[in-house]
Parts: sequence; C-alpha cells; structure tokens
Amino acid sequence: MASASETPLKVQKSDAEWQEILTPEQYKVARGHGTERPFTGPNWDQKEAGLYRCVCCQKPLFRSETKFDSGTGWPSFYEPVERESVSEHVDRSFMMTRVEVRCADCDAHLGHVFEDGPRPTGLRYCMNGYALEFDRD
Repeated sequence: MASASETPLKVQKSDAEWQEILTPEQYKVARGHGTERPFTGPNWDQKEAGLYRCVCCQKPLFRSETKFDSGTGWPSFYEPVERESVSEHVDRSFMMTRVEVRCADCDAHLGHVFEDGPRPTGLRYCMNGYALEFDRD
C-alpha cells in the first residue's frame, strides 16, 4: 500500500491507445489540448444532478451543484470535487497567459480556470464538454 506521501501513478497510454478509446472530438480536446466552439459541445447546458468525470480515465472532477451558467457556452464550475482532482499549468498559447486545467490522474486537457466566477470561490472552471462524461445521480 502506498504511503500518503507517495504520488499516485498517472494513467499512461500511447496516442494510439487514446485514439482507440476516445472519439475524434474527445481526442482533439483532451489529448490535443483543443477546444470545441462555444455552445456546441456536450454538457454546456446540462441541468440535471450528477457527477462530471474525465472522459479519458473516469476520475470524478466536478459535481452538478457547483455548475453555473457563465454565458460562455462551455460547462462552468466554481470548484472541483476535490482540489487534488485537477492540476493547473501556465498556458501561454495564443499570445496570452491563462491557467490550464488538466485531470490530475491522466493529464487530459479539460479547459482553463479564471478568477471571475461566483461565490464562494470566485473561480470559473471553464471546461470543454468533450473532456467530460456526465453521470446522472
């Protein structure tokens, strides 16, 4: 059994393995750091109660109770299920600096986090719908 100080093993697969289990849209977003156009991906307007998981490894990421309508056309949440569910990385693409959000277990690109969200956190985790699977409660 691993001690609490040890880092859990990351889910690792080859590009060919990811392409085998993901749809082309999911692969482009989650493994290729892409994004879908606003108001086109799955779950942007999902209003049912449930759990959002990583499309690659099924890690629990966000609960519906933390989802809000940001008006952006992407699923938005004010906090993850657990802080350790996601990792954050500086993203300097497109001549701007943002904070990229990835799945902590498999490094799937999920989206970005911004500091313009609602209370209680003030954060807006702006996620790609193709990076998430939704399980109804």
